Amino acid sequence: VQLQASGGGLVQTEGSLRLACAASGRTFVNYAMNWFRQAPGKEREFVAAISWSGGSTHYADSVRGRFTMSRDNAKNTVYLQMNSLKPEDTAVYYCAASKNYYSTAPNAVLYWGQGTLVTVSS
Repeated sequence: VQLQASGGGLVQTEGSLRLACAASGRTFVNYAMNWFRQAPGKEREFVAAISWSGGSTHYADSVRGRFTMSRDNAKNTVYLQMNSLKPEDTAVYYCAASKNYYSTAPNAVLYWGQGTLVTVSS
């Protein structure tokens, strides 16, 4: 699976951004999809996950209630709607494909996208 993330940029505190991740290659619906992020000097961390059908999602505590993940299997695309952004959300955001919807560990990921930078100014 090849993953191409887009939609990052510079936004002010309390602003919104929508990230997208387009998939190609192997059958998209076979995979749970995830978003991870990595801030400068920090480890990559789990943000959100969505099941293969899109019927289930779960989120990191730090973003729950502000971020919403969705997928459109007809378009082979997942989205991350980010609202009420905070400076601490500044990071490179990576989409990823895995077989295990419940895992939040980076080492459970099978395929990574290239990342898109989100910068939230205070």
